[in-house]
Amino acid sequence: MQAQTIRIGCGSGWWRDRVEPAVVNARDGKLDFLCFETMAEATVSFAQTRKRQDPSFPGYETLLEERMRKVIPHCMANGTRIITNGGWINPLAAAQATARICAELGFPGVKITAVIGDDLSERVFTLADKIMETGAPVSTLRETLISAEAYAGVDGIVQALNEGAQIVITGRVSDPSLFLAPMIHAFNWSVDDANLMAQGSAVGHLLECGAQVTGGYFSDPGFKDVPDPWNLGLPIAEVSRSGDTVITKVGGTGGRVNAQTVKEQMFYEVGDPSAYLTPDAVVNFLTARVEEIGEDRVRFSGVTGRPKPQTLKVSMGCKEGFIGEDWFFYAGPGALARAKLAKRMLEERFKMVGLEAQDLRIDFLGVNAVHREASPPVEHEPYELAVRVSARTKTREMAEKIGGEVDGMAVSGIAATGKRLPFNERTREVIGIWSTLVDRGAIGVQLHSLES
Repeated sequence: MQAQTIRIGCGSGWWRDRVEPAVVNARDGKLDFLCFETMAEATVSFAQTRKRQDPSFPGYETLLEERMRKVIPHCMANGTRIITNGGWINPLAAAQATARICAELGFPGVKITAVIGDDLSERVFTLADKIMETGAPVSTLRETLISAEAYAGVDGIVQALNEGAQIVITGRVSDPSLFLAPMIHAFNWSVDDANLMAQGSAVGHLLECGAQVTGGYFSDPGFKDVPDPWNLGLPIAEVSRSGDTVITKVGGTGGRVNAQTVKEQMFYEVGDPSAYLTPDAVVNFLTARVEEIGEDRVRFSGVTGRPKPQTLKVSMGCKEGFIGEDWFFYAGPGALARAKLAKRMLEERFKMVGLEAQDLRIDFLGVNAVHREASPPVEHEPYELAVRVSARTKTREMAEKIGGEVDGMAVSGIAATGKRLPFNERTREVIGIWSTLVDRGAIGVQLHSLES
């Protein structure tokens, strides 16, 4: 008899998310599935860049081993299956590392499957035509391309689950697909049922950013208060066969699940809420019903949709130069006047050393660093502020001039300049992200399974 309800928990909402709440979900969430979402637009390009700089980098999520060591004992004890896109650019290596961890923890025979097939770096110029953001030919990126990764859907994950995988590790997969796949597997949903795919994708969208739906990135003291925000619980979805879902969290954890937190996350980064494009469905959030049915329990239902698109989005990372950045500080009477003089000094010195920058910014944190020209006039002299200096350049050598001249402010600058030690990383490569579309038939999913 197939399950009528399953419990899917979130283990992370991004790469550097906290590990401890995932342990709580694994231990106390009574989960059927625990899903870790670890990727952003630039993650693959970051991984490719790091691999070029450090050949010993294994290519998978840097916290994957820590997460697995902490949750696997609880997941094995509770019969919870794990799904993660923490494979980044090397899902097979991530699966091998996970198998080793399972064996070390005393869990032999765990089936772990790596899902591969999203990397189009070698084929994108024959598969794609235009850059979505500019309309220029994709071929114009040939000299700078680092990686091209398609946003795959549920297919590989569902196949792995159907074949008995207890842990599934993918590369680039659309965030909601990580959570939709176990619904399809558990309920034997048809992937051609657009409304079910849309409802499941919408639930996945609620979970994909972790604590954002349980009060994270939500609290605004005095306006939107959240209990114990230092102890935010990660979300859990109680999904029924019909797709109707209750969003909740482990009792006793901090945060809040109510109509506000759900609605804020529902409209987060969706563009057109009536036509949110995913690899598995076109989601219409405007038909959703959000009902508070108890403390930290919100029923979410009614989402409708249209069939999945015939194309998949591909995220292309390209080399676009370097950024040099450094900081220094002023405090006490006259801090703003000293910062303004320091800005003038640096602008003149950058001319002297021949800085060639496509963009140069010198901002005063606490005064104009966020809203820049739109910042209101300073009515009260700030007691302290930081000066942030940054430039975008074509070469690393030019970017290094930023730190060099900021170093000079230590003894050749203005009275009471507070300077960081000059050993911080102050130059980094810029990875530009561009998008294109390819026919979904161009993506071929491959599964590689192993046991601990």
